[in-house]
Amino acid sequence: MSVFDEHAESLEKHEFMMGPVRGKLAVSMDILTDALILAGQHGAYVQMQTKTSKLPMDIRLIIKSIEQAKELIYSAMEDAKS
Repeated sequence: MSVFDEHAESLEKHEFMMGPVRGKLAVSMDILTDALILAGQHGAYVQMQTKTSKLPMDIRLIIKSIEQAKELIYSAMEDAKS
């Protein structure tokens, strides 16, 4: 299923409120936030199973990448605002 089909309602709402470019970026932020939450939940599960105090390196890298992508999208949203 396409992202446009799966998130059609959210895209329509955000594009109406913010315009097509910023609306798509806002939905992208939501999707990345959901992925960040899932990665964090998985990391917490792995931590509990291994009894370590740090998240595994792969989870830390995933979280870092998602946070960086969100930062870039937020910057693009701010640029598109003006």
